[in-house]
Amino acid sequence: MRIAILSCFYPFRGGISQFNTYLLKELSKRHTVKAFNFKRQYPGILFPGKTQKVTSEDTALPVESVSLLDSANPFTYGPTAKAIAAFRPDVLITRYWMSYFAPSLGRVCSRTAKILAKQGFGESGKFRTVAIADNIIPHERHFFDIPLAKYFVKRQSGIVTLSQAVEDQLKEICPGAHSTVIPHPLYSNFGERVDIVQARRHIGMQGSDEEILSRKVLLFFGLIRDYKGLDILLEALPLLDRSYTLVVSGEPYGSFAKYRQIIDSEMFAPVKDNLILHDRYIPDSEVKYYFSAADVSVLPYRSATQSGISSISWNFDVPLITTPVGGLVENVGKAGTGMLTDGLSPQDIARAIEKYFAENKKEEYLYNISRLKETLGWEAFATKLEDFINTL
Repeated sequence: MRIAILSCFYPFRGGISQFNTYLLKELSKRHTVKAFNFKRQYPGILFPGKTQKVTSEDTALPVESVSLLDSANPFTYGPTAKAIAAFRPDVLITRYWMSYFAPSLGRVCSRTAKILAKQGFGESGKFRTVAIADNIIPHERHFFDIPLAKYFVKRQSGIVTLSQAVEDQLKEICPGAHSTVIPHPLYSNFGERVDIVQARRHIGMQGSDEEILSRKVLLFFGLIRDYKGLDILLEALPLLDRSYTLVVSGEPYGSFAKYRQIIDSEMFAPVKDNLILHDRYIPDSEVKYYFSAADVSVLPYRSATQSGISSISWNFDVPLITTPVGGLVENVGKAGTGMLTDGLSPQDIARAIEKYFAENKKEEYLYNISRLKETLGWEAFATKLEDFINTL
C-alpha cells in the first residue's frame, strides 16, 4: 500500500510525535509511507507548555516529512490536501486527540478524497481515511467537542481507538462509525533500565546506599494537567508514613499555583522533604532514570482513556497504582499490571499505596506485564492496523 500519515512529527516533541515516528518506521518495512507534518501545530496562545519543539537535550529521532499544515490557517488546508493527493495514497492516516484539530484534519481528509475521486483513483482504488483516536471527547470538555468530533468522524472511513473506553465514547456519539480497538504499543525508545541506586541519586535522592534502597519510591510522571490529579496525590502524601518518597516529574500545562499552594501548606510541611519535584519537561535521555528509580508509578487521574505513561511504565517493568477511570480499568485492573484505588480521594490513593506495599504482589504484576509486553509491540500494532484498513 501507499500510506500517507498526516500528524505531528519531528521536530515536534511529545508522546504523539514519538508514536507517529515508530508507526512510520514499522509501516515503512512493508509499504511506501510518507509523513506529512504540521507547519504550526498550535498557535502560541493556545499552547500552555514552554515549547512545542524538541530541544538539544532531546534524543527524538529525526523524521523526513513535508511540513504543510497550519491548524489555525484555513488557507493551508487545500495545499496540504493537494500535496497528499499528489502522493496518490491508498490510505490517509491521521491522529485525533482533541477537538481543536477537527476542522483542519477533517477538511484535509475530505478534500483529499475529492481530489482523488476526480482523478478516478478514489472509488476504484479504495482510497480510505483512517484516524487513530487517542480521545474522542477530550479530558477538559467544551460545548463544541461533540459537534466537532462528529464532523471529523464523518470524514473517516474508519477509526482506530487505543482503548475500549474511547471506542465506547465513539459509539455513543457516532453509532455508525466503523471502528476497532488496538491497544497502545509500548514506548521502547528511552533506553534500558539503570542501577536503582544510580537512578535514585541521579534524580536527587541523598543518603547512603542502604538509606536510598530503603525508600518506597512513588512516581508521578508526565505533563501536569488538571485531569491527571496531581493535587490528589500530593494531598495523599501526608497520610502516609515517612518511608515514602514521591517523585513528581513533568512540565505543567498551565499554572502550577494550586500545586505549589499544597506543597507550601502547613499540612504538607512534615513531608516536604519526602517530595522530589522536577516541574519541567523531561527529555527522552532522562526518562530511564525516573522509571528505574521507581517502585511503582501512580496515576491519580480524574478521567482517562488510555495513558502513554502506562506504556512507558510497562516498558521499564514498573507496576502501576491507578484510579478506576476509563481505559485504566482495562489496562491495569483487568490486565493485572497493578492496583486500582477504590475511589478518587486522597484517602483512597493513600490506602491503595499502603496496600500495594503490604501485599507485596510485585512479582505477580511483573509476570502480567511480561505477558502483556509480548502483545504490545509495534509490529503487532501495525499488522492489526493493516488488517483493519483492508476491511474498509
